[in-house]
Amino acid sequence: MHKPTLLTAALAATLISSSAAQATIRLANDPGGLIQAYQARFAHARATGERIVIDGSCLSACTLAIGMVPKEQICATPRAVLGFHAAWQPTPFGGKAVSFPATQHMMNIYPPEVQAWIGRHGGLTPHMIFLKGQELAEYVPTCAEGDIAAVQNVTHKTHRPSRPGRQIVAFRPPHYRVFAVRPTP
Repeated sequence: MHKPTLLTAALAATLISSSAAQATIRLANDPGGLIQAYQARFAHARATGERIVIDGSCLSACTLAIGMVPKEQICATPRAVLGFHAAWQPTPFGGKAVSFPATQHMMNIYPPEVQAWIGRHGGLTPHMIFLKGQELAEYVPTCAEGDIAAVQNVTHKTHRPSRPGRQIVAFRPPHYRVFAVRPTP
């Protein structure tokens, strides 16, 4: 009776360890969030071999996946959209201000060809720029049918705390210092 228990435990351990390496993360309707949290998440996926399927909007810090995970571990479905913008930090009065060091940090993570695409589209500014469709397929491999089927029943929930306060509505070039804010609705 002791041998079947050991065999069952060994089989379970094998399944658990192999399923972690075979797991699939679905990124869809992901608004982004803290850069450090996404870096930790994608570093873990890279280390464990988890596959990432971009299957909808992947905005802001979510886009770091394409720079942190090897191309053989990531793909994009026809619904995938990447949204890039400058990193920001909260201001003492409840608004947002561009964080130039964090923005540069994000740029350094993206592959050189994506950095060039961002540059051709005006760089990382407070305004979102979108990469999708055939243009996205030039930088991120298109998902195979098996990848798409693997994420049909996977749900990914993001948590974004509510941040009432103010938002920046105008910047003053050349250094983009805040000069106008308004309360958020």
